[in-house]
Amino acid sequence: MKNLTLRNITKVCGGTYHGPEELLDREVTSVTTDSRKAETGALFVPIVGERVDAHRFIPDVMEKGCLATLSERLQEGADYAYIHIESSLQAVKDIAEFYLEQLQIPVVGITGSVGKTSTKEVIASVLKEKYRTLKTQGNFNNELGLPLTVFRLRDEDEIAVLEMGISDFGEMTRLAKIAKPETCVITNIGTCHLENLGDRDGVLKAKTEIFSSMKPDGNIILNGDDDKLGTVKEYHGIRPVFFGLNKKYDVYADEIQSLGLKGMSCRIHMGEQSFSVLVPMPGIHMVYNALAAAAIGKIYGLTAEEIRRGIESLEPISGRFRMIETDKLLIVDDCYNANPMSMKASLDVLKDGAGRRVAILGDMGELGENEVQLHQEVGAHAASCGIDKCICVGELSAHMAEAAKKTDPDFDICHIRTREELLQHLGDYIQPGDTVLVKASHFMKFEDVVQTLEKL
Repeated sequence: MKNLTLRNITKVCGGTYHGPEELLDREVTSVTTDSRKAETGALFVPIVGERVDAHRFIPDVMEKGCLATLSERLQEGADYAYIHIESSLQAVKDIAEFYLEQLQIPVVGITGSVGKTSTKEVIASVLKEKYRTLKTQGNFNNELGLPLTVFRLRDEDEIAVLEMGISDFGEMTRLAKIAKPETCVITNIGTCHLENLGDRDGVLKAKTEIFSSMKPDGNIILNGDDDKLGTVKEYHGIRPVFFGLNKKYDVYADEIQSLGLKGMSCRIHMGEQSFSVLVPMPGIHMVYNALAAAAIGKIYGLTAEEIRRGIESLEPISGRFRMIETDKLLIVDDCYNANPMSMKASLDVLKDGAGRRVAILGDMGELGENEVQLHQEVGAHAASCGIDKCICVGELSAHMAEAAKKTDPDFDICHIRTREELLQHLGDYIQPGDTVLVKASHFMKFEDVVQTLEKL
């Protein structure tokens, strides 16, 4: 890994090196916090978690051939190289910041309340038409996940698409310091993490911290149809590029047509250029994601044809509106996470499904003092958006069910207290030919519901 010698690592994380002098100028081959992935030449970073202190794995990983390990504690009598540091988490961030500076490749940083991951996927799908592109995998978008994503980069990579997720003030500033994005994308400002951020103005303030370490000649890409993002006029002389459904924006779409669960078709306009495209995932939000990707593609010199090809080659990922077709059902696996905005958007897409359209919805977390009202709003939307049945699961989701019943007394709605109870009786609620949406916050573990549906 370029310039990641033990000498440089020790310096950037303010540590003290213990070990053979002849190893100081050796570069590590990888950086890992997972002892199971330790390999010859790696640097092991032991993280102290709520349940496990990874320092206990240090002897094992060193036997596997790691070049060195970090350690928050002195390793008395150690016969291996280690760097004594105050905090493994801070050290891993400092090392990632240094390493990314060595590579000198452009970074596209993506944040927002809803759609970060799907936007990241479309942008990466477009950029790979011209560049060797590395993107965030899974949910590696926080203060540990972002550094681990950075460590996957190699000299041959040409651009990085990094998702950046937060739940409190100051976090984005710390993430931006690591990534130093050349281009910042914000998808929208919604009602996520209100227990820490207060209201949407707080969310806007926290998300726009992404600009704090942006390259001086960087780019800002914003959803112009979002009322909060529309208030951002410039940042240190950089005028945002806006995208949306109005022709006044720099990048906009018209001729929008829903193809049901097969996706969306539209025409994207970028200045004097325009092209028709099939977005292979359903929902108007995917048109917005495609617009963000088109704006990025234009900035990085892709042709309209390359952008179109990149959008149309998008592949869905598990838990993010992935279609699973069995011999009895069409399952819409959208169970990775949820908030009020994404819940409503997914319900609006479900109404275009075939057969009975059934939503299995679970509790949403981190909504703060308005959590009851926000669950009620989702329930009311479910009853009025045109689907056939809704199954609400969890303590908070009882408020969803109550609001749905109040909105439409004839709507087929039921409430189940726990995921375990749902799994026991799932076959009683579902019929052959149904299209079933599965969505909840991650802590509800609704991937178990998806797996059970696949076996019906």
